[in-house]
Amino acid sequence: MLILAGYSKEMENFLTLNPGLRSRFPFVIDFPDYEVEELLEIAEQMIAEREYRLSKDAYYKLKEHFLDIKYNRSLKDFSNGRYVRNVVEKSVRAQAMRLLMEDRYQREELLTLTMDDISF
Repeated sequence: MLILAGYSKEMENFLTLNPGLRSRFPFVIDFPDYEVEELLEIAEQMIAEREYRLSKDAYYKLKEHFLDIKYNRSLKDFSNGRYVRNVVEKSVRAQAMRLLMEDRYQREELLTLTMDDISF
């Protein structure tokens, strides 16, 4: 068994590169992009797994960003779950840098990602 994954348009192009490829992959499953609420759930789960939490403002900033990407397609290569993971990791690094620069290390601040930390 071999599973190939990628963007629909690019995968379709890939299967046309060699006349025998399409017959070797008879099953094609097209998964729709996640909805905004699902992207937020993924982000919240990733954040919780890292033992962080989002402030209300951070949550709304993230939601607005996902709405913008989902419906305005401001990013050409939006990658769904991977994009969410990248945003979470970037935001955690931004929070660490913010706290380091502010010389603030209270427990609540160490555990909370604020609106200023959310990075795209």
